[in-house]
Amino acid sequence: MAQISNKPPAPETLSEDAKVPGFGDVLRNRNFLYLWLGQIFSQLPDKVFIILVIALMAAHFKEAGASMQSAFFVAHSMPAILFGSIAGVFVDRWSKKNVLVSSNIFRGLLVLLLPLFPDSFAFILLLTFLVSTLTQFFAPAETSAIPLILPRKDLLIANSLFTATMSVSIVFGFALGAPALALVGGADHGHWLVGGAYLVSGLILALVQTGEENNLAAEHTSPWADLKEGLDYIQGNKIVQAALIQLLVLYSLLAALNILSIRLTKKLGLQEEQFGFLLAATGVGFAIGTWGLGRYGQRFARNSLAATGSLVIALTLGLIAFVSNVWGVLALCVLMGSAAALVMAPMQTAIQEETPEDLRGKVFGLQNNVVNIASTVPLALAGIAVDLFGLRPVILGLSAVSLGAAFISQKTQLVKRT
Repeated sequence: MAQISNKPPAPETLSEDAKVPGFGDVLRNRNFLYLWLGQIFSQLPDKVFIILVIALMAAHFKEAGASMQSAFFVAHSMPAILFGSIAGVFVDRWSKKNVLVSSNIFRGLLVLLLPLFPDSFAFILLLTFLVSTLTQFFAPAETSAIPLILPRKDLLIANSLFTATMSVSIVFGFALGAPALALVGGADHGHWLVGGAYLVSGLILALVQTGEENNLAAEHTSPWADLKEGLDYIQGNKIVQAALIQLLVLYSLLAALNILSIRLTKKLGLQEEQFGFLLAATGVGFAIGTWGLGRYGQRFARNSLAATGSLVIALTLGLIAFVSNVWGVLALCVLMGSAAALVMAPMQTAIQEETPEDLRGKVFGLQNNVVNIASTVPLALAGIAVDLFGLRPVILGLSAVSLGAAFISQKTQLVKRT
């Protein structure tokens, strides 16, 4: 029986000729196992929290309508834009482990205290804003912790697993959120489920040993100077810059497709509310792609993986624009999801490999900010573009964007083969 390690390995002591790792190999590292379990118990309540708040508004505010729901989503999204970058600065100054644990504990307590506060919509918005703000600290701390507890050769497989878990949590969190709330007695009791999951995540993450030193007592420049340092590093490092561009394009495409899928279902003769089938097919493909990366991805250069993924996305979008068969489109969505995984995990890995430890929080905070903007703006523009130009031209336009990303990837040597 293989022994589970508990001490973060020193990347520089590991041989580059070591056996290519699999999912089982990285999960034998106890610290990574705890980090991964913490991710699961953190991301699932993130999704259920949204369902909980929508259900609470429907139950307690009879006048609740589209405007209230929009206000909720604005309160949920604004912290990512306002604090996404600056949160990374403080993640670099503080212990990543402490940030991971405290952000989940505080999120859990905020949700658990929900029944004690006034039954007002303003409080719901404030609670949503605070929970989302804490999430902005959790995200860069989690991404920064992975290279602290795993050697360089394990980063691709680790990011593949985290990416797969993220996609699965989206599917299961939104699909099972309502039934889960019903099991605990409905929306008025849902705070036990969501808050409890956050607390469980915090307790699991308290077991992680990152081997880092807490830099809180060290002298620092102003947060804005630190933020500029992160920006300067990105501007001066072509590898990180190229990887961020790839992620920006990918998240923008996926966000636009969330809106276009509603129109696409109507074109296929389905009900508009059945658009989830297309998103689910993409999620299945994403899981397949991350499994393939974990098994075979170490054999290929990062830029080749990203270029291949972007090229396949471009081809599948081009075909989707003309295919009118439901099963054909579903199959193409699976293929597109698999291709998206070839871009996301290798690009995240390239950034982790290239960024020094003392800059990771700043860089990942900026990345988190950029990704959130990239995931938000297309939601507003995609529907307008379809109204102006039609569904097929917009899909073909996205295909052209992905083709350009494939060309950029192939021309950029991100990192050497591992």
